[in-house]
Amino acid sequence: MSDVRPFQSEPVEQPSLFFPQPEEAQAAAQRPSLVTLPPLTAGSALSACALPYSEYLRRTNHSGYTITCFLSDLRMFTEFTGREMELRRIARGHITRWLSHLKFDRAAPPAPKTMARRVTFLKNFFAWLAETRVLPHDLAENIALTRPAPPLPELLFEDEVARLEEAASSDVRAQVLVTLLLATGLKKEEVKGLRLAHVDVADPEHPAIEVHFPGQAKRRRERRMELPQQWTAMYERYLERFQPREHVFECTDRNLNYILGAAVKRAKIEKRVTLQLLRDIYAVRQLRAGIAPEALRERLGLSEEAWYETAEKYRKLAFPA
Repeated sequence: MSDVRPFQSEPVEQPSLFFPQPEEAQAAAQRPSLVTLPPLTAGSALSACALPYSEYLRRTNHSGYTITCFLSDLRMFTEFTGREMELRRIARGHITRWLSHLKFDRAAPPAPKTMARRVTFLKNFFAWLAETRVLPHDLAENIALTRPAPPLPELLFEDEVARLEEAASSDVRAQVLVTLLLATGLKKEEVKGLRLAHVDVADPEHPAIEVHFPGQAKRRRERRMELPQQWTAMYERYLERFQPREHVFECTDRNLNYILGAAVKRAKIEKRVTLQLLRDIYAVRQLRAGIAPEALRERLGLSEEAWYETAEKYRKLAFPA
């Protein structure tokens, strides 16, 4: 096993002038704070939470897209509850009435994934207020979070994985790609972002990669992962053949899909095989090998919120009833 060290939803509504705009939230995830925000108290108005909450999201393990969505949700909750509502006056009823309003009182009810995300926002927001002792307890702690369950992917059998690896060996690009994914379970964006400087073959018998992210937002997801011994030789052949300059794969998403698809075709596999499916196979193999769920979350580079949505899928795939 590798060693590790340490939704599409409805369009997001535009925040008001008192809330960071989406492009500002994206940029905030990449830069240090330049201002000192006044502390919130139980007597603060709900509208005063936007900037401190944005700063909290920026400094924790949240993507720019999540920041944008959560700030949009906070704006909607603020407008429904009242901008001058003191935090200490907010009750569980305000939360349930807002959710009911979203679900039943609007012309077009939101998609199930959007409602699930807004419940996730509430849990995150009120947990933050409780953790910082602005409020004495978490008002959203016991709100049920129901998420639409997507269909489970059809995994490859082990003999099909072996056929894919054999077929990939005829093209060193495909061999490097397939071996990397099956050994590390990287996301597509992580594969695309992998730089030559992040590949460590100084010890040929123990090659490894380091996953890095620009800026601060995803720093907790950075990790080092070991690769199988045979990686070194194939990687050196790959470098000699294609001579990449900066990134390991200097190509588009479509090119990566084409490289994998050609190997799948040579392997005569009829199932739909994607980069995500190879990541799923990695996760299932890890669970079946006995790795603890929390350790797997770290290996996959997932935040706790993303793991909440993904853990059950992998449990069902690894240990079907």
